[in-house]
Amino acid sequence: MPLPDDYKQLADAYGPGTFCGFLHLYHPHAPTQWVDLTGPMPATIRQQLQHDRDRGTHPVPHDPRHLFPMGATDNGEYLFWVTEPPTVPDQWHIALNEARGPRWYAYEGGIADFLVAVLTGQARVLLFPKDVLDQGVYFTPSVPAPRQLHQEVPTSTAISTQEIRTWARAHGYDVPDRGRIPGGIVDGWRQAHGQ
Repeated sequence: MPLPDDYKQLADAYGPGTFCGFLHLYHPHAPTQWVDLTGPMPATIRQQLQHDRDRGTHPVPHDPRHLFPMGATDNGEYLFWVTEPPTVPDQWHIALNEARGPRWYAYEGGIADFLVAVLTGQARVLLFPKDVLDQGVYFTPSVPAPRQLHQEVPTSTAISTQEIRTWARAHGYDVPDRGRIPGGIVDGWRQAHGQ
């Protein structure tokens, strides 16, 4: 699949990591499969959206086949490319879904323009916390983690987020009571439990 030029430049310049401790862009060389652009997450998220759309659980304003997950927030929102037209990636625009609700946000531009608009305060995404920019604008590179190539990812095994939160707190991690659990903590829990 071709990718937008602005994303390729961003990925080359910054590598895997997080903007403002909140916004994670998926990257082909990410330290874990959970934020890897070429890993299992994009397909898994797309399947969830198709399931929601088929069952009417949450409205999905685009055909899930035209949504390519390319990032996430610490609150659990996903960022998507709306891949229309499919063969002209530099014309794709950005969509975000609410983590635990039906709302969507659309940005009529590419990921680089979206980041500039959000991180300079020119665009306000109502799905994001008001204090996202309170600590200033910064980028934190991901810490590389050991990975196994071609690792099978269980798709039917449910993981109790409460169990992960309890384990994380017992091991000195600061985790929120609700929302997305940072990928590094989930990876640590999986490693500690042989998963």
